[in-house]
Formats: sequence, structure tokens, C-alpha cells
Amino acid sequence: MKWYLSKLVFHIVCGEGLHTPQFDEQLRLIYADDELHAFQKARTIGDRESMVTGEAKQVHWKFVDVSELYPIADFIDGAEIYSKVREEDNAELYIRNTQKRAVQLLQDGLHKFTSINCISIGS
Repeated sequence: MKWYLSKLVFHIVCGEGLHTPQFDEQLRLIYADDELHAFQKARTIGDRESMVTGEAKQVHWKFVDVSELYPIADFIDGAEIYSKVREEDNAELYIRNTQKRAVQLLQDGLHKFTSINCISIGS
């Protein structure tokens, strides 16, 4: 098992969404066997944490996807983990780029996973 740092992206929509698009980028620690499992675990966390808040003016936090995933070799004293809210002029472009990065992470994880397993089976 290894630790991974993942970036989860949420689209924040207030009321009817007639505002500058906002995105919450959250860095999360994930403990998993490999990158593929870390990616899937991060996606599960994101799906589970999509939510609607507020009574009068509803705020929706819609999970977009996992845009980054990094293995952590060692914990370093003073390492920063943060959440950042972004405002983007083009919500669709930002979401599409986030999802493209997620697909690339998934493909990389599958490639590494199958390469390791093929070597194990062939040995």
C-alpha cells in the first residue's frame, strides 16, 4: 500500500448559476495498492461528496473528476495540502480539460497496472 496525493475538482453552482463559474480544487490523501486503485478511490470520494447546501439560495457542489494524482514517497514536515476555489470564464472548457486529465490518469494507471501484472504472470 502507498500514499497518493489526488486533486478532486468540484463545480460550485449558486442558485441558477448566473455567476462567474467557480471550481473548488481539493487535494486529498489516498491510501491504495497502486495508482489505478488510488484514482478509483479518489473518484468514489468525489462522487460521495457532491452536495447541495443552503435553503433559500441553493449551492450545488458537483464533482467533476480527479485531475491529478501523485505518489508520495515520504511525508515531509510542513508539506502543504490545500483547497483552492477558482473562477473561470469558460466553465465548459475547464470541465472538459479536467475530464481529459482524468482520462489520461486512468489510462496511465491501467497501463502501469497491466504492465506489472503481465510481468508477474510471465515470470
